[in-house]
Amino acid sequence: MKNIFKSTLICAALVFAGACTDLDEVLVGEVTDQVDESEPSFGTFQGGGAGPSDELNSAYGQLRNSGSANHGGYWSVQSVSTDEMAVTQKGGDWYDGGIWIDMHRHTFTSTNGPIGGAWTQQYDAIGSCNTSIADGGLSANQLAQVKVLRAFFYYRLLDMYGRVKIVTESNVNPPQSTRAEVFNFVEGEILDALGIIGVTPLMDLSSSDLSASPNNYRINQFAALGLLAKLYLNAEVYTGTPRYQEAALAAGYVIDNGGYTLVDSNYSVPNLAKRPAVDSDPDNLTGYATIFAPDNFNNPEIIWSIPYDNVTGGGMNFSRMTLHYASQFSYNFSNQPWNGYSALEEFYNSYDNSDERKTANFIVGTQYDYEGSVIVDYAESSDLELIYTPEINELEPNASREGGARLGKFSFRQGGQQEMDNDMPIIRLGDMYLIRAEADARAAGDWSLALTDVNTIRARAGMPAFTSITADEFLAERGREMFMEVTRRQDLIRFGKFNEAWWEKPASGAFRNLFPIPQAQIDASGGTLTQNPGY
Repeated sequence: MKNIFKSTLICAALVFAGACTDLDEVLVGEVTDQVDESEPSFGTFQGGGAGPSDELNSAYGQLRNSGSANHGGYWSVQSVSTDEMAVTQKGGDWYDGGIWIDMHRHTFTSTNGPIGGAWTQQYDAIGSCNTSIADGGLSANQLAQVKVLRAFFYYRLLDMYGRVKIVTESNVNPPQSTRAEVFNFVEGEILDALGIIGVTPLMDLSSSDLSASPNNYRINQFAALGLLAKLYLNAEVYTGTPRYQEAALAAGYVIDNGGYTLVDSNYSVPNLAKRPAVDSDPDNLTGYATIFAPDNFNNPEIIWSIPYDNVTGGGMNFSRMTLHYASQFSYNFSNQPWNGYSALEEFYNSYDNSDERKTANFIVGTQYDYEGSVIVDYAESSDLELIYTPEINELEPNASREGGARLGKFSFRQGGQQEMDNDMPIIRLGDMYLIRAEADARAAGDWSLALTDVNTIRARAGMPAFTSITADEFLAERGREMFMEVTRRQDLIRFGKFNEAWWEKPASGAFRNLFPIPQAQIDASGGTLTQNPGY
């Protein structure tokens, strides 16, 4: 039997306090549909949990607490400042004192809340690492892990702010270090954990305190080398001295010796977002899409990741950050999304329509609910159907509520809760291929040397091989692969593109390659912190 069911459609006013989002539901209208009288039910999802339990739980838990995959801190600052995405002002929604408009247009100042929050997030994480070290009782392996973990948070600070304080014990107020000094500290901690004095073609890791065994949630030799590869790839930006050969060697060692697999169409997982009545929803996800799925905890491409779980490891909320309020009906979410983040049209269009990553990374077009009915948005006067369009009419003040492809790379699941269950890769094999490709090309001054590794990545995406490649084409390819993985800002800076003009953003000064040191931190430092030039 069928019953008449009224599904009340709602829009939301987003009210911000600092970098937080609250939702006040406003009833807009009703649509009457015929649906089955039984409500859909979803079994308990067996995700990856919050990772292993050991003496390093507190320190590793800071990966979730440091803004890695949620709104308002590290991930947001790194991503919204690039040409990947924007948070548009939709009338009274998402203005938030102009902080996201400033981030997009590179007019941010030292009092910008998310920039200040990202600083605090990393130092809180470093404090937890320092406590774990000071408490003692760690094995040699655990001590090596926590030092590399601390170096990872300093790598973030090095990248964002440059000149920071290197704090290695509690209640100590060291002087502000130069960017080169912070680089040297990060490099030294990783090399020490690996038991080597430098990356060479014949390096021997047999004396490393880090394990060679795979463990997505703990730092092993390959995770440390992957982090070192990322550090060396950007060394010229950080210190003025290129280290591309070492970047290529570190990435190549991971590729050749780690035992990780570049997943392709032969690897699949169930599509947990499947709507039975929507024929376009595949039963399974394959290849690239599986790396970011809710059940990605055993994915053989991931070298080191952050474990997220709605019950025991919250902190990822991409579904709420990007989807329209009414998309709650597509996935039977327990909470309404916020309708904030969307991809820029030019970035979306940089993908060929046959690129499998385009399908995996974005949500566009007419939206359907779980029963296969078109979702209606009564707040749209021109067309009641909810249709995500790649075009965005303007950044502010009245951006379309449906404008912009939505961020779908970290895919959703039916019956999803407030927090998502997808793990966030920090180091994965696909990135290692691209780092080796770029580093080899830069070291030799010959971009043709990138072709083999780039074409390996393109083949996985179902794309034909390049016969030649330029620096700009490589940057575009890297962008297509690494979307949403907080590498785009680094990439644009390294290629000299970060301060160019793009949609609704004028050209910006080179000093914007560093974020300002938060004014609150300078004020509290007693004169021991000084501001980055230009701010």
